[in-house]
Amino acid sequence: MHSPTEPRDQGMLDVGDGNQIYWEVGGNPEGKPALAVHGGPGSGSSPGWRRLWNPEAYRIVLFDQRGCGRSTPNAADPATDLGVNTTRHLVADMERLREHLGVERWQLAGGSWGSTLMLAYAEQYPERVTEMIIMSVTAGRRREVEWITREMGRIFPEEWDRFRSAVPEEDRDGNLAEAYARLLRHPDPEVREHAAREWCRWEDTHVSLVPGFKPNPRYADPAFRMTFARLVTHYWANGCFLEEGVLLDNAGRLSGIPGVLIHGRYDVSSPLETAWLLQRAWPGSELIVVDDAGHGGATMWEQAVAAADRFSRPAATTSRRSSSG
Repeated sequence: MHSPTEPRDQGMLDVGDGNQIYWEVGGNPEGKPALAVHGGPGSGSSPGWRRLWNPEAYRIVLFDQRGCGRSTPNAADPATDLGVNTTRHLVADMERLREHLGVERWQLAGGSWGSTLMLAYAEQYPERVTEMIIMSVTAGRRREVEWITREMGRIFPEEWDRFRSAVPEEDRDGNLAEAYARLLRHPDPEVREHAAREWCRWEDTHVSLVPGFKPNPRYADPAFRMTFARLVTHYWANGCFLEEGVLLDNAGRLSGIPGVLIHGRYDVSSPLETAWLLQRAWPGSELIVVDDAGHGGATMWEQAVAAADRFSRPAATTSRRSSSG
């Protein structure tokens, strides 16, 4: 990865509904614009994203999606209204940020939930996207949520039994994300905290089939746990606020946008199927399967950095029309 850098500018953007989103810009002010789209939902951006791009070649933009990171209000507060936190709202926020920063077109990079949000944005605004670099590909399908919350119990039966047993008995055969979301809205803070802890314990379990895995220290932070758990369950309980399969069905709208899909062979959290289907439906994309990676990992970042470096060269900056041509 590239050397660490600090942002040159940062601020809060009023996106309506009482929400302010945090943004920052670094790298070369005259460089090629690039936006990091973080995962979760609810993870927030991190300084490591800046290292994906060569700061001499790129104008690097990071932001925190509604309700998380440094954006306000934070979803950890039970009074925060999640009714105005949907995929449609987040796509609109990204477009408003582009306009605020005076960017005409930008490269998008991200992974996991970030890939779902990137696809939703790019399919709505393809003329605003130069290229896309996607790690740990997801598309927000109910099939993917059902896999993580229920079917993956076949791989981690003991851990899944604990995850399922944390919700009331009458909810255990239904939508587990919705059941957790209800617990995370409970008036008793102890009930909310127990639900957040158990949800995040399961999150750490289903990404663990990568060589050298270590538990993620971010889940030790009670505020992060609550933010993350509330937002993930909110989105998953509602099918990511997307029509089923729409992002794969509309992938043809990305024709002419170069895309690099990077997916770990050991990614049991988000099986390779979605990346494979997306690559088949997206003219101009390529799929890189990393044999020693799971849902993330150093080798995947190496591939992402290589893609960003390649896209920084003049040959990779041709217009969307000519690159499809």
